Amino acid sequence: MARIPSVIAGSIILALILPYASAVPAATTSAAATSTAATTSTAAASALTVAGKPKPFSGSLLTGSVAGSQTLTAGQAVPSGFYNPNGLAFNPNDYTKLPFTWPGKPTASGQKPPPKPSTRPFPSGGPGAGKYQAPGWAPSGAKSFPSGLPQSVTNGNSKWGLINNPTLAVNNGTGQVCGTAPDTGVTVSYDLTVSYQNIAPDGVVKNGLVINGGFPGPLIEANWGDTIQVTVHNNLTDEGTSLHWHGLLQVGTPWYDGVPSVSQCPIAPGATMVYTFKAEQYGSSWYHSHYSAQYSGGALGPIVIHGPKLGDYDVDIGPVMVTDWYHSDYFTLVNETMQGGAPVSNNNLINGKMNYPCENTTAACVPNAGISKFQFQSGKKYLLRVINTSGEGIEKFTIDGHSFTVVANDFVPITPYNTSVITLGVGQRSDIIVLANGTAGSAYWMRSDLGTIGAGCSNTDGVSPQAVAAVYYENADTSMVPNTTSSLTTAELEDCGNDALSLTTARCAITPDPAPPAVQNIDIVFQSNGTNFIWFMNGESFRGDYNSPVLEDVKQGNLSFPAEWNVYNFGSNSSVRLIVQNTFQFSSHPMHLHGHNFHVLAEGFGTWDGVVTNPNNTQRRDVQLVRAAQDATTPAYIVLQWTQDNPSVWPFHCHIAWHVSGGLYINILERPDDVMKLDFPSVVADTCASWDTWTSANIPDQIDSGL
Repeated sequence: MARIPSVIAGSIILALILPYASAVPAATTSAAATSTAATTSTAAASALTVAGKPKPFSGSLLTGSVAGSQTLTAGQAVPSGFYNPNGLAFNPNDYTKLPFTWPGKPTASGQKPPPKPSTRPFPSGGPGAGKYQAPGWAPSGAKSFPSGLPQSVTNGNSKWGLINNPTLAVNNGTGQVCGTAPDTGVTVSYDLTVSYQNIAPDGVVKNGLVINGGFPGPLIEANWGDTIQVTVHNNLTDEGTSLHWHGLLQVGTPWYDGVPSVSQCPIAPGATMVYTFKAEQYGSSWYHSHYSAQYSGGALGPIVIHGPKLGDYDVDIGPVMVTDWYHSDYFTLVNETMQGGAPVSNNNLINGKMNYPCENTTAACVPNAGISKFQFQSGKKYLLRVINTSGEGIEKFTIDGHSFTVVANDFVPITPYNTSVITLGVGQRSDIIVLANGTAGSAYWMRSDLGTIGAGCSNTDGVSPQAVAAVYYENADTSMVPNTTSSLTTAELEDCGNDALSLTTARCAITPDPAPPAVQNIDIVFQSNGTNFIWFMNGESFRGDYNSPVLEDVKQGNLSFPAEWNVYNFGSNSSVRLIVQNTFQFSSHPMHLHGHNFHVLAEGFGTWDGVVTNPNNTQRRDVQLVRAAQDATTPAYIVLQWTQDNPSVWPFHCHIAWHVSGGLYINILERPDDVMKLDFPSVVADTCASWDTWTSANIPDQIDSGL
């Protein structure tokens, strides 16, 4: 396939490097928010005047021209003649400065970043904390939550978070837990549309990227062994998209993995792609856009594959998605990432909902937008499928007064163990069983905690790092504010790794090869490329070419790749071992491999001593946290291994959106000779032809790695 370089229009570059303007206070603009004007932020109203021909918004990401002048408020459509890569509406949070500047701009190539700020930018609740009561930000002194915003305003068509959202059917069968997927002969079909839409999951209006008009998107549900067919439409006007089916192995269908520049070209605006693949595993996961950082703006939803029952429970609550949340739009955050900034989250959501103390934003904001709610019945056991769909955050999930039995991590059933806190890096999942030990009429806080800078494992501004939902027992007033307390300790909050490998043995034992034929060291480094601080793996930072997917090149027999594609060709070796060292002192990395559940052989600091934890039955999963380096000379490490039984080009990357944007990514080329023998469906070439046509007249705004 001919390569068409992805470049950036000069006018857009000029707009991106302008200094950010000061915050622009804005009045509430949605009909629902207008009706509650008395409860909106008291920030003084003003607006941004646009005049001239041509004249971009000062310091904005908007370019173009407009005749005359007009004012904009949050949520209002961008005027004709202007281009906004964030979506269709004006968001004043796109023009505010980050609460601190880090890492800043380097002065020389190879330079390491300065120390990260060790204190949180703002106190809990921010300057208006006195008007609210933590952790749910109900009005101070209130015993009940006020009526929230309509779900259509906060989350669009999504039903997630509503107390009457249906639970899932319980599989009471006793099928074989281990082994390969059955062939059910059943195809389940879904139709998904990616589009822009104003949403306000916590009461703050922003440009969202939604699936079928809602955030989070609808559930994809199937049985183990079913074929899943998903028709994906791109209704975004100015950018491509794709959907990745996280953790699904794509055995024999690697072109449906959903990664632009790797397994496919992006789906062009106005175009459609049909993905068809088998549910090779069972359990809980999610789908998300893999085009730049689109999923951090909302382009995601849950997946549940029903299989053998892994424990004793009465009710399958279904997905519980925990998501850090940003009031700036995704393209602005990517731009900040690539211009010397480190995005900090403003809130944290459970199933797409949370309140926010509105005095901390100049955007349109309604307090008490509404939190997620769940119902328990005393004495019953509940299955919760906890999924970290964050852009960056490591989540600490708890329910006050309750403990958990963990039965699966990612798509891997494990020997059950008990804990009171679930730690999940981005992309990780845990299926947990909870005994409802409360009494009738009671209410408890469900929490997911990001901590704060210097106290926790995530970048937050400190205002609202703890997401909460309410768990109501039978006969409880479902508007009451719970008054329970958390038992999460500071030590647990500041432990930035997964549970000990000794606790997490796979239920279906597979012994890894003790002497794999291919061993590769990978060093993760954050340093200057001479212009900005970006991420390197073994000295190379990834950047993809949307018009030339690596998998298509391999199919055509081209095994010579540009250095920036970071392709590691492991040939026909039977298994591969990666020793991943993180030299970065300020962050863990959730490392994700597509196409495999890897063995996690070991973790630690310094140099691996060769000892494998549980060598006959290691933990397996598709995402594992590698901790931050202990100090400047003592890296952290994880040792991963997999069998090469799935020919393709498989991404291996940090799942923090801003890190993969900055190049923390390599491609694993597995059995290229067998890739060349695969019969690619016509949809692969058709999608690239459509993208080539679109890019012949439109220049993609690829300001990052592309992923």
